[in-house]
Amino acid sequence: MRATLEPADSEFLSQLQRIGPGTVQEICDAAGVTATAVRQRLTRLQGCGLVARERIRHGRGRPHYVYKVTEKGSRHLGDNYGDLALILWRELHAIDDVAVRDQVSKKVREALVSRLGRHGEGLMRDRLQRLSEALSSRGFDVELDESGHLPILREHNCPYQELAEQDRTICNLERQVFEQSLGVEVRLSQCCLDGDRCCEFEIVPGELATAS
Repeated sequence: MRATLEPADSEFLSQLQRIGPGTVQEICDAAGVTATAVRQRLTRLQGCGLVARERIRHGRGRPHYVYKVTEKGSRHLGDNYGDLALILWRELHAIDDVAVRDQVSKKVREALVSRLGRHGEGLMRDRLQRLSEALSSRGFDVELDESGHLPILREHNCPYQELAEQDRTICNLERQVFEQSLGVEVRLSQCCLDGDRCCEFEIVPGELATAS
């Protein structure tokens, strides 16, 4: 998942990409902002790994530093998959042949399960922990909550927000992916689209008794 930036920082990153590697003063001149503002934004973007500082030396003069957008920063600027995902999802559901549509949906689901791994063996807590770690490694903001009667896999932000707002069947797809990954029935007990603070996935009680 891409880093979340304030609009001003995103615009600054785009400007730096256009400007190319430059010193603080060169960036100030090109962007029309103060050196203090430039340094603050560069520091934040460096912290996200989106900008790098490079030491330059010419002849016997004092070395100076230039700042440039990293490969991660370039990917961030080009990370506009939302529209493409929405178009592909719509086209998938527009397939008239039900058998073909179901087969394509199955392939998509299996590909997602493959990315997260199959964790159907062992204690339920261990399965959920492995799935949580797999999701976190891919940039999902998740936590495993075992404080209540049922263990809860909690997503603090929707990874498919724009798509889900257009078509909530993506929520069911994600639930099915978790089911296949864990090897047990899962239910979506809370959803951001319903105004809840986060999305929560729970193991169905009967499944918990047989899979502990």
